[in-house]
Amino acid sequence: MSDETINELILRRHEKLKEFRDKGMDPYGEKYPAAHQAAEILNDFEALDGKEVSISGRLMTKRGHGKAGFANIQDDTGQIQVYARLDDLGKDNYECYQLLDIGDIIGVQGSVFKTRKGEVTVAIKDFRLLSKALRPLPEKWHGLKDVDLRYRQRYMDLIVNPEVKKVFILRSKIIQAMRDYLNERDFLEVETPMMHTVTGGADARPFITHHNTLDIDLYLRIATELHLKRLLVGGYNKIYELGKVFRNEGISTRHNPEFTSLEVYQANTDYFDMMSLTEEMIHKISRQIFGSSSITYQGEEMDLTPPWPRLTMLEAVKKYADVDFSTIITDEDSREVAQKMNLEIDKKATRGEIINLIFEEYVEKHLGQPIFILDYPIEVSPLAKRKKEDPGFTYRFEAFMACSEIANAFTELIDPVDQKERFTKQAEKRAAGDEEAHMMDEDFVTALEYGMPPAGGLGIGIDRLIMLFTDSPSIRDVLLFPTMRPRD
Repeated sequence: MSDETINELILRRHEKLKEFRDKGMDPYGEKYPAAHQAAEILNDFEALDGKEVSISGRLMTKRGHGKAGFANIQDDTGQIQVYARLDDLGKDNYECYQLLDIGDIIGVQGSVFKTRKGEVTVAIKDFRLLSKALRPLPEKWHGLKDVDLRYRQRYMDLIVNPEVKKVFILRSKIIQAMRDYLNERDFLEVETPMMHTVTGGADARPFITHHNTLDIDLYLRIATELHLKRLLVGGYNKIYELGKVFRNEGISTRHNPEFTSLEVYQANTDYFDMMSLTEEMIHKISRQIFGSSSITYQGEEMDLTPPWPRLTMLEAVKKYADVDFSTIITDEDSREVAQKMNLEIDKKATRGEIINLIFEEYVEKHLGQPIFILDYPIEVSPLAKRKKEDPGFTYRFEAFMACSEIANAFTELIDPVDQKERFTKQAEKRAAGDEEAHMMDEDFVTALEYGMPPAGGLGIGIDRLIMLFTDSPSIRDVLLFPTMRPRD
């Protein structure tokens, strides 16, 4: 539809708006006592045949001229056909009915019957205009190539693409199932601040805002981790938080600056316990909501049945990148390997940093099936406990599915001296220009000095998990209102 055509249609709808008012009908009416829904009438036809019903919804199609016509009304359960006839409505009401446009929201009262073609229909005896739509729905919206417009005008997307609405219904059910899983195991849901004076808990660049009264800069949280660990210090044993976090980073099919995370902490556990929790929870959600232990994502079937395979990062790098770091010990030798592999590295890059880089560049793309990658280098794990048998690595895992990280977990670092040393190194990296490095969090170190019990902690990227469960190729498909650059 051209802009000129749209403007003409909008003008005509404004004229109809005036006609409704001239006829004494409020085009933006009061609440309507709808006692039924479309799906209910369709599913319970035998019980409702010939009986009076009342429904409300959006007019999606309208056909027929003269003294009778059919239309389809859509509510949040689906669409149902309605039948309007001059003899049933009377002259004045039927004239008002004929003024209706596709997109208008109406309330309908009438009796249920089946047409000759066997379609369940409501014969309108009375109707009320509840909201006049002044803009027409777009033509050929189904299969629309301009996905940018779908994301910008999600309200329109939800109106005309029922499958989109189903994705977000599933999102709500999945999140509720996660809460149920944790609540049934006596985890307590808590809330921590979204604005921090010191940013930490992840390697990410924060958003910065300013509090006028206190005259201080504050950071939107990049993770909930450090506040949740403070609660373990305070005596809570099993806690979780499900909420928004913010990272001032790039936008892609798997990244949005604002996203939802689940973080879970339990005293007297370790990262093996968190592995069990992760695979069991995800498997149970799949069984509960989809009735299967397997899901299909972009054509590839994935079996979620525990236990999932486990590889250390060194094993994965050897398997997929053909580099054996058990024989490459020094930073200098590691840098030589990276140069031969044409990787861009800092001249002071350490062995651990290079192992992680090779993993990201050469290994992640092979991790299509559910798998845990264990034991990350200490340089990229400043909050995880170091391994006793190999202090250059930590008790940390990430879970991967569809070549994407969906979960990150540690046996938590609870040694305040070690933690402060790692914060110091991170602060040095930050001072040298690494905006994603951790800040020194003195208060968190103080909390650890009071004593934090041994614990396991887990973080799950909810949006990526929803992508997998709903077979959505982009994170924007599972966010109602993804972050977009404003149009000029």
